[in-house]
Amino acid sequence: MNNTSSDTFYAKGYGAGTKKRGLPNKYKLFLMAFPFLVMTFIFFYLPITGWIYAFYDFTPGIPLSDTPYVGLKWFKSIAQNPTQVDEVLRVMKNTVAMSTLGIVTSVFPVAFAILLSEIRTPWFRKLVQTLTTIPNFISWILVFALAFALFSVDNGIVNTVLVKLGVIDTGINFLATNSNIWLTMIAWYWWKSLGWGAILYLAAIAGIDQELYEAADVDGASRFRKIWHITVPGIIPTFFVLLILSIGNFINNGVEQYFAFQNPMNKDTIEVLDLYVYNIAFANNFPFATAVSMLKSIVSVVLLFIANSMSKIVRGESII
Repeated sequence: MNNTSSDTFYAKGYGAGTKKRGLPNKYKLFLMAFPFLVMTFIFFYLPITGWIYAFYDFTPGIPLSDTPYVGLKWFKSIAQNPTQVDEVLRVMKNTVAMSTLGIVTSVFPVAFAILLSEIRTPWFRKLVQTLTTIPNFISWILVFALAFALFSVDNGIVNTVLVKLGVIDTGINFLATNSNIWLTMIAWYWWKSLGWGAILYLAAIAGIDQELYEAADVDGASRFRKIWHITVPGIIPTFFVLLILSIGNFINNGVEQYFAFQNPMNKDTIEVLDLYVYNIAFANNFPFATAVSMLKSIVSVVLLFIANSMSKIVRGESII
């Protein structure tokens, strides 16, 4: 049997030993990814069908078939109703402020990852990383419970200590004030997610060629020089990818944190767009909330493509 016929013989699966029958690798990889594709479709794409409610005068409990079609009524009301315009501008100001603070402070996990990688004692480095990552898995309700235990006006630890030390006469209601609420929210956010946010940067640092550090040692470079000229350039691509994604999610702040911390005293400055949509929907104005959410999603997609285009211009690379 010549080589050509032998290859054909084994390719058809008739041979034994070296050639095994079965699914090609590309199909195996697809089957491995298929459950996640299904979950993505169910939880991210299937809900888009709910956008249809933005075109009806829908009331929960009444079938959509019995609901009058109103076209673009709810979209027009966003810009035509002066009171509604003021409300949208207010929540947009809060949203932009929180998102801007998030982008400006996105260097925190970068710096933390670099400092963590410079710890030479393995057990201490693992301990710090574990303690800073655990809060990411704590719900925002429990985070608020911790904040209440620390800063409540009557029995909070901070107020109790300050009163006993004679610094203040009566407790300060830290949780029911508009003062510095944006800074307070971003501080709680990074307390919860700093360790988790540093994981990707730690992986990027681990992927840097160690021969670069060895060459720097030979040249007599200090630790700071190695960080600045090797570590930082090595994680810049990861930083830019995450920055582009954060710009794409500029008006998506989430609901959980702000829902947990909101109260009548700070609602004007803590209510971001996602929380506003939630509150409007549960105030029995479901179609208007759907219209706002729909426009928000479209704007997010546009921002993502703008950020991606800027990345192509500045870095010559993109993620899309």
